[in-house]
Amino acid sequence: MNYFGEIISITVAFSWTVTALFAEVGSKRLGSLQLNVIRMLLSLVMLGGCLWCFTGAPYPQFADANAWLWLSLSGFVGYLLGDYCLFNSYIIIGSRFGQLFMTLAPPTAAIAGWLILGEKMTLTAVAGMFVTLLGIGISVFNKGTGEGTHGKISLKLPLKGVLLGIGAGVGQGIGLVLSKVGMNFYQAGIPACEEEVALMLPFASTFIRAVTGGIGFLSVMILQKKLGTLAVAAKDRKGMNAAFWATATGPFLGVSLSLMAVRYTEAGIASTLMALTPVLILWPAHLVFGQKVTFKEVMGAIISVVGVSLFFI
Repeated sequence: MNYFGEIISITVAFSWTVTALFAEVGSKRLGSLQLNVIRMLLSLVMLGGCLWCFTGAPYPQFADANAWLWLSLSGFVGYLLGDYCLFNSYIIIGSRFGQLFMTLAPPTAAIAGWLILGEKMTLTAVAGMFVTLLGIGISVFNKGTGEGTHGKISLKLPLKGVLLGIGAGVGQGIGLVLSKVGMNFYQAGIPACEEEVALMLPFASTFIRAVTGGIGFLSVMILQKKLGTLAVAAKDRKGMNAAFWATATGPFLGVSLSLMAVRYTEAGIASTLMALTPVLILWPAHLVFGQKVTFKEVMGAIISVVGVSLFFI
C-alpha cells in the first residue's frame, strides 16, 4: 500500500487523542504517579502477549546490550520524565493544553537528532520551530483588557502546568531519538530468517521502554512511600477503566504504531500527521469535559501543527 505509513500516522494521532482523554480522567481519579505505574504494568502484559503470539517469546529475544541500553534510556526520558510531566499537566491544565505542548516533541527530536546523530537542520526547520512556539503562545497567553492590565501579556494557565507541558514535549522528543538509536541496534541483531520478529520490532522496543518506565515509576513510589496507594487506586473502577484504555491506546497501540510509522514513511511526514492530536482533541474535550474552546485556541493549535510540518520540509 503506497500510503501505509501515512495511514498509520493518522491512526496514531486519533489513538493519542483517545489516550489523552482517558489519561486526564485516570490522572484525576487515581493520581498521576499511580496511573503511570498501572499503565506500565498493563502495557507490559499487552506487549508481552502480543510478542508471544507473533514471535513465540513474550520478550524481546534478539535485543543485545546496546539495544537495551538505548531503549532503556529512551524509556527513562520519554516515559519516566516525559509522561510524568504530561500526566501531571493533565491534572493542572487539562489534556487539550497538555497535548498542545506535545507539538514541541518533533522540533525537540530534530534538535536532539542534530546533537546526537549528526542530522542536518535547515533554515526552514528553524522557522518551523518558531511557528510552533507562536501557535502555543497564541493559545496560552492573554492580553489584558481591564484597568491596570490593558495591553499587558500574561499567562492564562498556571505556570506549573505550562512548565510540565514543556517538559512533556521535550521528554517525548528526546525519547524518540534515543529509541531510534536503540531500534537500529535491535534490528541489526535480528537474523534474516526471522521476518515475524522484524515486523514486531516496534512492539518489542516499546516493551523495553515500558520495563524501564515501570521500574522508574515504582522506584519513585517507593521513595515517596506511596506504594500502598496502588491498592486504593485499584478499587476505583472508573479510574481503572480509564487506565486500561489509556494503556491500550497509548503505550500499546499508539507508541508502537508511531515507531512503525517512521519505518514506512518519512519521519517528517509521520511526525507531522501524528502531531494532529492537539487539533483533533479540541472537540472531544468540549463534549466530554464541557471545556470552552475559543477561536484563538483553535488557531493556536492549527498554527502549532503547521509549524511542525514546516520543520520537516
